[in-house]
Amino acid sequence: MTIDDVIKGSPTLEAVARLAGVSRATASRAINGGSRVSARAQQAVNDAVRQLGYTPNSAARSLVTRRTDSVALIVPEPDERVFSDPFFARTLHVVTNVLSERDLQVVLLIARPNDDKQRILRYLHRRTVDGAIVVSHHRDDGLSDEVATLKLPSTFVGRPWTSADQVSWVSTDNIDGSHKATRLLIERGCRRIGTIAGPADMTVGQDRLVGWRRALAEAELPDDAVVHSDFTEAGGIEAGRSIMRAHPDLDGLVVASDLMAAGALRALAAAGKRVPDDVAVTGYDDLGISEHTDPPLTTLRNPITEMADQAARLLLEQLDGSATAPRRVIFTPTLVRRLSA
Repeated sequence: MTIDDVIKGSPTLEAVARLAGVSRATASRAINGGSRVSARAQQAVNDAVRQLGYTPNSAARSLVTRRTDSVALIVPEPDERVFSDPFFARTLHVVTNVLSERDLQVVLLIARPNDDKQRILRYLHRRTVDGAIVVSHHRDDGLSDEVATLKLPSTFVGRPWTSADQVSWVSTDNIDGSHKATRLLIERGCRRIGTIAGPADMTVGQDRLVGWRRALAEAELPDDAVVHSDFTEAGGIEAGRSIMRAHPDLDGLVVASDLMAAGALRALAAAGKRVPDDVAVTGYDDLGISEHTDPPLTTLRNPITEMADQAARLLLEQLDGSATAPRRVIFTPTLVRRLSA
């Protein structure tokens, strides 16, 4: 039997089955990854697909495999922050590259914290994706509990507030990083060190605050100069103004992100403070902006590329069925010294 004998026009599953000499059901299972197909039949179907140039129907494949070949990247943040913060851009780029190696499509889900919580949860409950990677997790969004309950393959970039022993996650040691930054200022001679902390409803915000407090406690220095902000440059400007109004005697400032630190530097300059002569400043992340501030920022290198890569590969292990239990991977931040401290 020749190709011309079995097909006229676009190749069909029936044409593949006839050329391979198997039933339509067997051809479908062989193409879509189903079980109960002999090696001989599988090879015959593979040869027929190649000869005919047949392209499987994705909807039919989904019915057989119960897979959608898509993964949700969930970012519970306003879209203006997602598209302006280099942390998210780098994460999306790396995750997309890793998953594309397996021909998986990334579905980006953006939502303001709490505002669109139910929409995101309904989407996950419908199982329209095979798994999820959650970035920028907030205490009240309920995502860690929901994916644990759903048993949806998932990884979190950043330690979850709850269910941390039931889901896989990757993070940097934020306590250690903030501790290193604060110790640097103490060793420089600073004795009145404040902090612009991240959001209080995020573990990253809490952990970096803990590291700052721990270093000050070890040096028996006061830890009352705290302002929380939102990891944006605009938030850093306002927080910088606020903390200097409340504590004009500060000679050191540990800031929980480079974007906020860039804003704080502008606020300090406007207040007539010289950096680092009057106030030494550190940031956190080292994603590019820290090299271009005035002065360039001393910061902690947050290994975003490695974290995003690991998060995607932990998810692939779950999708493949090779992961036997939730895993956590914690990276060590590296101090990068520049002129601001």
